[in-house]
Amino acid sequence: MKFDPKIPPTGSVRNWIDARADAGGIGFVFPETDEDLSWQELRDHAAQTASDLTAQGVAKGDSVVVMHPNGMDGVKALFSALYGGFRATMLNLAAGPDALGYAMDHCKATIAFVHESQIDVFEKVKPPQLNLYAPTDQRSALHDVASSDDALLMYTSGTTGRPKGVVHTQSSLLAGGWTVSVAHQLTPADRGMGVLPFFHINGLCVTVMGSLVSGGSLAMVSRFSASKFWQQAEKGEITWFSVVPTIISHLLHGETEPSDEVKQRIRFARSASSALAVETQRAFQDRFGLAIVESLGLTETAAQCLVNPLDPALHKIGSAGKAISNEARIADDFGVECARGVEGEIQIRGPNVMKEYLYNPEATDATFAGDWLRTGDLGRMDEDGYVFVTGRLKELIIKGGENIAPREIDEALYEHPDVVEAAAFARPCAQYGERVEAAVRLSETSNASSDELRVLCIEKVGPFKAPDQVHILPELPKGPSGKIQRLYLNELLYKS
Repeated sequence: MKFDPKIPPTGSVRNWIDARADAGGIGFVFPETDEDLSWQELRDHAAQTASDLTAQGVAKGDSVVVMHPNGMDGVKALFSALYGGFRATMLNLAAGPDALGYAMDHCKATIAFVHESQIDVFEKVKPPQLNLYAPTDQRSALHDVASSDDALLMYTSGTTGRPKGVVHTQSSLLAGGWTVSVAHQLTPADRGMGVLPFFHINGLCVTVMGSLVSGGSLAMVSRFSASKFWQQAEKGEITWFSVVPTIISHLLHGETEPSDEVKQRIRFARSASSALAVETQRAFQDRFGLAIVESLGLTETAAQCLVNPLDPALHKIGSAGKAISNEARIADDFGVECARGVEGEIQIRGPNVMKEYLYNPEATDATFAGDWLRTGDLGRMDEDGYVFVTGRLKELIIKGGENIAPREIDEALYEHPDVVEAAAFARPCAQYGERVEAAVRLSETSNASSDELRVLCIEKVGPFKAPDQVHILPELPKGPSGKIQRLYLNELLYKS
């Protein structure tokens, strides 16, 4: 199987693993353990394990749970499930026992690959039919797998209710790696940095599937460390990396510097999962001399759906980019496409869009407008097709009937040089219905006060939109990818 920037990948993940194994070469390196894993070694392990699972009665398309952090064993578990034609069900290790138990029961899996660090929680919350994978000497012919068959199941965070299980087919999962490879012009000579958890769609599709489809390789570490990041990047000999805005901010405020060799080797840095503050992006690029390609992705779009072009001269700072290898539009409440410059909902159509929410036809129907996926993100599109994200439909602050996008307040706070993390949020208010508040994390040496930060906001966005209170916290709540979870701030700050 060869990467073609004009044609979405065909066939199955198995076909692509076989092609990489036949071509030879290293697929993964692990800087923390000095181990590596060739595509051939991965294929052989995946084929043997998939044959064993088939012999044990796991049917094509059945869910196979994977509870692993980043590492060699997790990579092997993931590809064993994919190779066999099963639905790799990646569980978020930071989701909490209730959410984990719900996902295990909901997906109806009978076998799970579980890392030793997760055994205790697995045993506490697993449903009766779900058991740890135990290798046997049994072997069976593998299931035939088509591009339309289920490949991946990943649960959303469930901030507004029960998590929804996003199902991707073999083709849409591969398309997730293809959109990244096209946009970033990845080649077999490229090596990414897998620092985000691969049980998150960004960590899985952008770095893991991007490396598979492009024929490149991946340096994978167990977790992000600001003090070790540049050293790991040098040891892993990476040419690009994909992170989230909070990691960009932590690196910017960190004390370590990349060596000249690292800066010369890295072609670009990539930011996704949430909007990157303009001031943070500019400051990072000024300090390290590395271009940041900002993008937007969802679990439902196999990660990337909007991205700035690779050429820095074509970047529009503050924009999530434009559709490359899929389509994007801005639509109003009636599903009618908006004029350029008019705010509406960002909607996506393309080969990387999910199949459905598992066992939830009502939610599936609600998230599609015809064949367009409704992202729930608000934005506007300029005359060149670049999309500027203005907020989330569910995160909008409605003060006195006026819609206020939290990101506008975030951007104002990030202009203070000591602000490492920032998130505005809505607080119930008898007078206006909702009022604006915000929370920040400051650099360790900062003496900035809440009042000082509030005055900054008043200067930038005016007194009506400025937060009534700015809370200074040691850490802001974040999901597994490092994305700040602003919807949790009310609960965190106002516990009864």
